[in-house]
Amino acid sequence: MREFWVASGHHLTRRADHGGLVATPELIMAYLARPELMPPADACEAERHLHASLMADPLRPVSGADIARLADADARENWSFMMNFRDRLIAAPSLEAVYVALARKGPGDLPPIFLSQLCHLILRNALEGCDDPYVLRAAELFYRSQLAALHDGTLLLADAEVIEAEQHAQHDLHSSPLTAMLQPKTFGEMDVMDDENAWTYWSRSDAHAMVMNLGGNAKARAGLCRVIERWISHLLGVTVSVETIASIEDRDWRWFVGLDSEATRIGNALWRGERLESNVAERIVALMRLSFEDARLVDERVGDRPVYLILAMGADKVVRLKPQNLVAGLPLAATANVT
Repeated sequence: MREFWVASGHHLTRRADHGGLVATPELIMAYLARPELMPPADACEAERHLHASLMADPLRPVSGADIARLADADARENWSFMMNFRDRLIAAPSLEAVYVALARKGPGDLPPIFLSQLCHLILRNALEGCDDPYVLRAAELFYRSQLAALHDGTLLLADAEVIEAEQHAQHDLHSSPLTAMLQPKTFGEMDVMDDENAWTYWSRSDAHAMVMNLGGNAKARAGLCRVIERWISHLLGVTVSVETIASIEDRDWRWFVGLDSEATRIGNALWRGERLESNVAERIVALMRLSFEDARLVDERVGDRPVYLILAMGADKVVRLKPQNLVAGLPLAATANVT
């Protein structure tokens, strides 16, 4: 079986009999090694002791008094949050259960990076055994922001963080950063995924160095649909089918899910019958139609009608997909027995 996304840390978890991932002391240690929790040079002795004791025993109880001894207010806030988060991960039956609860009730003060990391772990579990690099590349949208650009009239998506790093490294280039990275003589590592090079994804899945040809490659669009299907099935136990569409022609559409903030705003405007300005419509990256296998699981207001999914880019041309919207936003019946 081919390995991918080692950086997700899935090897630091345990897969339970129910198929979900269970937190381990090793996973907690990985969180403790993050820069936000490493004691800085001027940290007080109490903070150094707390960190060292947890590295030795990641599951040891930490009291409010332990945290109150820390001299720095920011450190007290960080450690209070981390210990609450740790206790929640350990107590839950699975990381998936934690994610579903956060998606439905709201993440509260959970930093976005922690939600993305949970998504990365869970998606790695959901895609175990996947042998389609187009699906895996599309799945990166769930936990990595993407910069959108038109190249020869085709919509391309590249990892925003990688682009930003290259932009800083090549600040003297006058062309756009994505266009510059597509020049093979200068940035040969940033390939547009196609049938000839897709096999190389396995050796660089953690580098996020392949461009997704969302506009011009049907396999890329199909890959995104398959990821959404697998994500919903894994987290909610509901079987759906998803397909891309060119436009919403349905005069009686009942429900939509915006897969990001901009898409939600656009969808709400369409729902109210407002006419979109051309530049706003151009921000739509993908339209999809989702159908449930079992209509009995669907809210009666929707019934057997499809659900439309909208993905868009912001004014900065960055796509920030929120996979939690697929958990909280689907019109499931109140009596649906989902995980």
